Amino acid sequence: MTNADIIKNIEDAQIRKDALEFSVGDTIKVHGLIKEGDKQRIQVFEGTVIKIQGTGARKTFTVRKSSNGVGVEKTWPMNSPLVEKVEVVRQGKARRAKLFYLRDRVGKRAKVKQLIK
Repeated sequence: MTNADIIKNIEDAQIRKDALEFSVGDTIKVHGLIKEGDKQRIQVFEGTVIKIQGTGARKTFTVRKSSNGVGVEKTWPMNSPLVEKVEVVRQGKARRAKLFYLRDRVGKRAKVKQLIK
């Protein structure tokens, strides 16, 4: 067994069974587990998915929101046990894989059009 096979086996064991279903441009609520000392709580972070990158156990997603006029971005590993659940609030129509142009926009211009099926 080679080193690559060993690493692949370890990474496959880390992948979560309930796959998170969302895409770039969607507005989502991420329920993240916050540990403060010996206490735990769930904090909700709502924003637009601006990128999804990586594959397998290393897959991550970045969510951006505007808080008090300041843009805030958070990146989570897709397979992290600290991500309790992800709710899709609305689906967005994105024609590219990474929405970095939203960083330069403020207010209504920073919204992604809603995908209507």
